Amino acid sequence: MKLSLGEIIKASGAELLKGVDVPVLFAFSTDTRTIKQGELYIPLKGETFDGENFIQNALNAGAEGYFTSDKNKIVDNAKIILYVKDTKDAYLRLAHFYKNKINPYTIAVTGSSGKTTVKEMLYSVFKNTGETVKSILNHNNEIGLCQTLSSLEPSTRYLIVEMGMRGFGEIDLLSKYTEPDIGIIVNTGSAHIGRLGSLLNIAKAKFEIAHYIKQNGILIAHNNPLIRQVNDNKHNTIYFGLNDENLKILEMTAFSCKFNYKGYEYKLNVAGEHNIQNALAVIEAGLFAGLGEDIIAKGLEEFSPIEKRWDVQEIKGFKIINDSYNSNPESVKAAINTFLSYTPSPKSIVLGDMGELGLNEEEYHTKTGEFIDNYECDYVLTTGELAKFIKPSKVKTLHFDTKKELAEFIKNNLPKNSNILLKASRFMKFEEIIEELNK
Repeated sequence: MKLSLGEIIKASGAELLKGVDVPVLFAFSTDTRTIKQGELYIPLKGETFDGENFIQNALNAGAEGYFTSDKNKIVDNAKIILYVKDTKDAYLRLAHFYKNKINPYTIAVTGSSGKTTVKEMLYSVFKNTGETVKSILNHNNEIGLCQTLSSLEPSTRYLIVEMGMRGFGEIDLLSKYTEPDIGIIVNTGSAHIGRLGSLLNIAKAKFEIAHYIKQNGILIAHNNPLIRQVNDNKHNTIYFGLNDENLKILEMTAFSCKFNYKGYEYKLNVAGEHNIQNALAVIEAGLFAGLGEDIIAKGLEEFSPIEKRWDVQEIKGFKIINDSYNSNPESVKAAINTFLSYTPSPKSIVLGDMGELGLNEEEYHTKTGEFIDNYECDYVLTTGELAKFIKPSKVKTLHFDTKKELAEFIKNNLPKNSNILLKASRFMKFEEIIEELNK
C-alpha cells in the first residue's frame, strides 16, 4: 500500500503537525523491527503494549515520519508527523481507502469452523481467472485485515477475506472496512459459546458480515434455522447445505470425494461431507461472480488443505491424519465421522481439549465420547484437562497426562499399519505428538 500525503490525510482524517506535501508515495509499517527506509510508522496499542513508545526506534530504522494520538509527542528528527485520535482506526481507514482505490471483487468469509478451508478453496478457484489476494494465514482480525488490504497490487482482480470474531461488533467492523460483493457464512456452531452465551447470539454475530455487503451483492449462508431467524432479508441470500435437492454424493473415501451439484460433477482431494458442504459455498460464490463450472471444478480439485488440516503423513509405519488446527464440538464430530466411516482398520483416534466452550465444556467433551460409540475404533487416546471427560463406553479409551506418554504408547502398542486421527484445539500443540513419533 502506497499513498500520497494528501491521500493519507484525506483517508485517515489526520492533522498534519509537521511536514509538507511532496510528490512521493509512502508505504506504512506497524513494526519497528521490519520498517523500511522512507516508510511511515503507525504505532498500534494493545492491552500490554504501546507502539508510541517506539517512535524513536522507527525513526532510527529509517522511518520518514509517524502517526501519533498525542499532539505533544513531537520528535525532532521526524520529517512528517500526523495526529489522529486512534491509530488503529487510522490504519483501518487507510487500508479501506487503498482497497477502494484498487477496487477488487471482494468475497468475505466467516463461520464457527471451516472458514479458513473455504477461504483456501475460494483462492484455489479464483486464482485461475485473475490475480487474487487472500487473507494471510488465519490473520482474520482488524490488524490482519489491514495487512491483507495493504498487500493488494494495482493488478489485483479478486480479494478473499477471512473474518474471525470473539464477540459482538467485531465482524461488523471488519465488514464495514471490507464492503464485500459476496459475504459467506460457512456455518454457525458452538465455537466461542463461552463468550457469547448461546447459539442464537453466535448466529447474530456471524450475520454481521451482511451489514456492509454491496447493494448488488449477495449473502451465501449455510441453511441453518438460526441464520434464517436472524436474517434481516436486506440482501439477496443463497442458502446451501448437505440437504440440498441439487446435491448428490457420488463417492467418498478417507482422502477424497466426488459429488454432483446442480448437474455438474466435482471432485475434492480431501475427505468428509463437511468439506463437500464447504465446497457448495465456494461453488455458489463462483457462479454468482460469473465463473464457469469448469473453472470452479478445476480449482476445487486442485485445492489442498493447509498445515494441520487433514494433513496426511507417514511416520514410522503409521498413517497420521493431523487435523489439529482447531476443534469444536461440530468440527470434531465431522472429523470423527469421516475418519471412522471411511478409513480402513486398524484405526485409532487421539483427542485433546476443545477451548472456549463456557460453563458446559465438560458436557461437550462427554457427548463427544458418546458420539464415538456409534462407530468401530481400536483405541481412543486422550490428553488434556477436558479431554479426560471423553469416555466412550464401547471403545477402549486411555488418558495420558502428557503428549510424550501418549506418543510412547502409540509407538509401543499400536500396529505399525495403524491409521491415526489427531484432533484438538490449537493450544494443545498436537504437533508435539508428531515430533515425538518422529524421534
